[in-house]
Amino acid sequence: MPKLIDIGANLTHESFSKDFDEVTQRALEAGVSRILLTGTDLESSRTAQRLSASNNEVFSCTAGLHPHLASAWDTCAEEIKRLCEYDEVVAVGECGLDFNRNFSPRDAQIYAFEQQLEVAQEIGKPVFLHQRESHETFYPILKAKRAGLAGGVVHCFTDSREALEDYLNLDMHIGITGWVCDERRGHDLQNIVKYIPLNRLLIETDAPYLLPRTLKPKPKSRRNEPCYLSEVVTALAEHMGRNFDEIAQYSTENALRLFGLENKQKT
Repeated sequence: MPKLIDIGANLTHESFSKDFDEVTQRALEAGVSRILLTGTDLESSRTAQRLSASNNEVFSCTAGLHPHLASAWDTCAEEIKRLCEYDEVVAVGECGLDFNRNFSPRDAQIYAFEQQLEVAQEIGKPVFLHQRESHETFYPILKAKRAGLAGGVVHCFTDSREALEDYLNLDMHIGITGWVCDERRGHDLQNIVKYIPLNRLLIETDAPYLLPRTLKPKPKSRRNEPCYLSEVVTALAEHMGRNFDEIAQYSTENALRLFGLENKQKT
């Protein structure tokens, strides 16, 4: 099986606290050669950095503040900036806007998003982006900052074809999760993934969330893991009219290039 890179997994989540090593081993046995641990707040960013530093042949990570927690930006900004300087932290984020739940006020989300884009500009690293039901506000902010950014990925993309085209026009990468495996709510995504150029495609599990519905048998825990990443590749191959190896090769090469992992990847 071609080597895969999971560009977004929340392995600092408490559900992995008792079997982290086993989860890692299952991923490696399933052909996942590298996992990017997602930092969504100060604590998870610290843990992701520490885990990546201790096993940099398998892990890299991001550091940032999720829009749900955007109100806390001023209290953690300096340490997140410091974390972003580490070599194993390969992207700034998860950052962006989420107007679906508005766990932080919209003005606080916009402020924290803009601040993290500026951090990424200052240190020259790509951004790991979250956008949910906020494209009309998110896109102009990203567009205004794009010239100074070292690229990025719109993580867990589930939006419209129009939004997809907007992000591609900004030379953003598109992260696809097990949402594409869902015959119910993933139908619209299944219809538009064919419009993603292969050189802009990235794959992720977003574990422990978004367990692929195509997985049989399903784990009793209903917890998603990086070892199930191949389900995303299989679904993409079907809906893009490509073969598995092609999706695997391009997504891996894209991840290596975007996140500067060429010298870290095991052969």
